[in-house]
Amino acid sequence: MKNLKYLFLLLWTASLFSLSGCRTNPVTGKKELNFMSEQKEIALGKESDPAIVASYGLYQDEKMQKFIDEKGQEMARISHRPHLNYEFKILDSPVVNAFAVPGGYVYFTRGIMAHFNNEAEFAGVLGHEIGHITARHSAKQYSKQMLGQVGLIAGVVLSPGVRSNFQQIQQGMGLLFLKFGRDAESQSDMLGVEYSTEVGYDSEYMAGFFKTLSRMREGTESESIPTFMSTHPDPGDRFNNVKQLTEKEQAKYPAKQFAVERDDYLRMIDGLVYGEDPKGGYVENNRFYHPVMKFQFAIPNGWRTANSPTQFQMAEPNGKAMMALTLAQGATLEEAAQNFISQNKLTLVSSENGNVNGYQAIALVADQTNAQDASQSIRILNYIINYDGMLLQIYGVAQASTFAGFRNSFKATMQSFDKLTDLSKINVKPKRIRIKPVNRAGTLTSVLQGFGINTSAGKREHAILNGMELTDRLTSGTLIKIIE
Repeated sequence: MKNLKYLFLLLWTASLFSLSGCRTNPVTGKKELNFMSEQKEIALGKESDPAIVASYGLYQDEKMQKFIDEKGQEMARISHRPHLNYEFKILDSPVVNAFAVPGGYVYFTRGIMAHFNNEAEFAGVLGHEIGHITARHSAKQYSKQMLGQVGLIAGVVLSPGVRSNFQQIQQGMGLLFLKFGRDAESQSDMLGVEYSTEVGYDSEYMAGFFKTLSRMREGTESESIPTFMSTHPDPGDRFNNVKQLTEKEQAKYPAKQFAVERDDYLRMIDGLVYGEDPKGGYVENNRFYHPVMKFQFAIPNGWRTANSPTQFQMAEPNGKAMMALTLAQGATLEEAAQNFISQNKLTLVSSENGNVNGYQAIALVADQTNAQDASQSIRILNYIINYDGMLLQIYGVAQASTFAGFRNSFKATMQSFDKLTDLSKINVKPKRIRIKPVNRAGTLTSVLQGFGINTSAGKREHAILNGMELTDRLTSGTLIKIIE
C-alpha cells in the first residue's frame, strides 16, 4: 500500500509538471520545462517596464527612437513570435548594455548606441535580444530563479545580510540581472544572425561588435546596471561562430546585397550624450553635486557609487554598509518619517528633530528584525531634510551588529548636505559624441592627434569607441567619432 501511495504521488507530480511546466519552445518546436505561460510573460513585461523606465529614465532623441522602433518592428514581424506587442526603448544610461524582458520589451542603453559603428552591428544585437524573447530565455531563467531578485549596488556589493533584509527594488529590476547560460547565448547569436540577415543586414558585423565588447571589460564595476558581457556570458569562440553562421545564412540569399550603413548611423548619433550626464548629478572629489536641484554632500572616501533618476547609492568597499539618497514620501517631515517606517516594516528606535545647515530635518534610527536569524537583523539611520519645500532623505543601512562602526560615516555624509551655489559645479556640460570627417589620411593614432587627443588613455578610448585599432589606416573623408 505504501508503495502504491508513492507511485500515485509520483504520477500526480509528473502530471502536474506536464500540465503546468512543459511548454513548446517557439524556436525549436520542442517541449521544455517552463512554469511561465505566455500570458504571464506578457503580464510580467508590462509590470516590469515602468520600474525599469522609472529607474533609469528614457533618452530623449526623436530620430534615434524612431530608428529603433522601425528596425525593431521590422525584425519582430519576421521573428518566431510576431504576435507579441514589442516595445523598443533607449535608456538614459552610459553603461554599454542591451537586454530584453519577457513579453516583448527590448532596451538599449545610450551607452551601447554610442559604441555601435553601423546599422549592421545594431541589427545583429537587436536580433540577439529579440531571440532571447522568441526562444523564451528570459522566461526560462526567471522560472529557475523565481523571485531571486537583487538591487543595483545592493545586489553587486552588499553582504547578503544587508541586501536580503532591505530590498526596495521592484520586480522588474531583478530581470536585469538574469544571466543566460552558454546554450541560450549561442542560440540567441544564431537568431541574431538569422533575423538580421533576413531583414537585409550583414550580420558578420555583429561578430566585430562582440570583439569591441571584449575590449571594454575593464572599469565597469561601479556602473548602475551590468554591462553586456556580464549579463550575456561569452558562449565560446563567439567571433568565429558568428562569422560561420553568417556565411551559412547568407548562402540562402545568393542574389541579395547585405547592408552595413555606416555613415548614416554615425550621422544619426551625432550629439549623443557620452558617459555620465551631469544634469542628473555627478561625483567629483568624493562629493556628490546635483546641478539642477542645486544641492551637494560628501561621500565617504573609497565608497562605490551608482546614480539613477530615482536614487543615488553609495556602498562601503567591502559591502558591509550602504547609503542612498531618494525623495521622501509625505507632505511633512513627520509624515515622511511615518511612511518610511511603515512602508519598510521597521521598528522605530529613536527620532530627533533638528536641522542640517539651516534646513529642518528629522533624524531617526530604526530596526528591521530577522525573526529566523537575529544576526541578520539590520539597523537604519535616516535623515529626512526639508530642502526649500522638497523632502529628501539620506539613509544608511548596516547589520545591527556592525551599525555602530558606520554611524559616524553615515552622519558625516548626512550632516554635510548643503545648498550648491558654485557656478562652476552648476554649469557643467556633458560629454557628447561628434562625428568628424578625417582631414588627412593616416593611422588612427595620427588622426586622433590631429583632433587634439594625445594621451594614451584617450587614444585607447577613441579606438574602442570607433571599433578600430590605433594602427588602422584611414582615408581622407572617413567619418569617425570624437568625444567633445
